[in-house]
Amino acid sequence: MTGHGYWWLALGIGLVAALIVAALLAVLLRAVVSIDRSVRNLLEIAGRVGANTAYIPQLQATAPVLAQIVDEAVIQDGYMNALTDGYENGSV
Repeated sequence: MTGHGYWWLALGIGLVAALIVAALLAVLLRAVVSIDRSVRNLLEIAGRVGANTAYIPQLQATAPVLAQIVDEAVIQDGYMNALTDGYENGSV
């Protein structure tokens, strides 16, 4: 093989290597774009979740209030029972 033959062989190998690198870069670029799209969607959803969960700490204040409501409901039920005693079977 002559010097020109080796030169063309080196150019051919270089071209194949460049094409492989270009293909791998295209695959990498697609993966990066896909990851970027997924991250954008995730950040959007995370904002919504954050907005939905912002008031969770305030729920701790509802337990004592609910206990008060139950206590008041028991008292009101007692009042209603006292008012309706004697009216159960249509007798007055």
